Amino acid sequence: MTYRLACKYNHPDWLRLFNFFMAKIEFSYIKRDLQFRFEAGTSRGVLTSKEVFWIRATSQDNPEVLGWGEAAPLVKLSPDDRPDFEIFLAQKLQEISQINWEITEPAILNQVEEIIPFEWPSIRFGIETALLDLLKGGRKVIFETPFSSQEIPMPINGLIWMGTPEFMSTQIDQKLQEGFDCIKMKIGAIDFDQELRLLDYIRQRFSPEQIVLRVDANGAFSHEEALSKLKKLAQLSLHSIEQPIPAGNREAMKTLCKDSPLPIALDEELIGVKDKEQLLDSICPQYIILKPTLLGGIKECQAWISIAEQRGIGWWMTSALESNIGLNAISQFTATFQPSIPQGLGTGKLFHNNLESPLEVSAGKIYYRRNVTWEEPA
Repeated sequence: MTYRLACKYNHPDWLRLFNFFMAKIEFSYIKRDLQFRFEAGTSRGVLTSKEVFWIRATSQDNPEVLGWGEAAPLVKLSPDDRPDFEIFLAQKLQEISQINWEITEPAILNQVEEIIPFEWPSIRFGIETALLDLLKGGRKVIFETPFSSQEIPMPINGLIWMGTPEFMSTQIDQKLQEGFDCIKMKIGAIDFDQELRLLDYIRQRFSPEQIVLRVDANGAFSHEEALSKLKKLAQLSLHSIEQPIPAGNREAMKTLCKDSPLPIALDEELIGVKDKEQLLDSICPQYIILKPTLLGGIKECQAWISIAEQRGIGWWMTSALESNIGLNAISQFTATFQPSIPQGLGTGKLFHNNLESPLEVSAGKIYYRRNVTWEEPA
């Protein structure tokens, strides 16, 4: 007897019946080079393009239903930013097209964890979400939440990219005019005093109750200068700073988290880490930043959140320059937690050639507009 994969518009009862059966899934991918609308400055250099791989999953029994995921390693940061990435991806997709998959959410996450090595986090995330999309009928609704079904938005921060003081000031004015009440500014690329003046420009106009200010140093500060810089930043009533010193210096970061007058959020510090409890217990940060593409996908982030919350450590989710395929999956995953603080999910308009999607940013919030049609990957 043959059981077809869920059709395009599944009835929940059919999904429940389907969940008991195994299926062979065919995987393939499409590569796209996304082009930034501007030179995106970070402490690791300037980005003008981003290579992404859209993973396609389909059942042999119902090939017209497609599930989509995205593997998009971040240059100079992702563990799987390697010259042989595409070769490994193609080989692994061919391998996993030969096995049987139990198409239920827990089984998918467990099986991907077993099959895809920890060292290939973006591939894990892409396969997880392609299969979850397929499970839900290929509608790009990865998780059923009020975010996707009722257009209930989530708060997000407005991101200010590094650049000249004039460029950064223009971005600040634009984000304020667009109605953001949480601004995140990347720092560490220009003169620190100029960065302080830009932050003070916002703070002189808006109180901490009106505008929340976050900064992200991407590890740009040295151990010796970090504390003095954090003290100056704290005078501007900032919410937090992400990764003030380079990752991999646990003792120095522990001391900084203990002595800093400004709450610290670990970001790059989490990448490639398996001993989650040991890391958080040794450093004791105030927050952690979760990027599914860099950390290994949904199951890994679920584990980080559980461990952090047990210790009273706050968190928020952030995209990592994915296309709208990846951003959609991250946004829907984040919505399952019903976050109340701003998330880092406002990157959908960064690229000239992104896919058109129902994702929309308005007045400091991200929406999933149900009446907007997806542009299909090609």
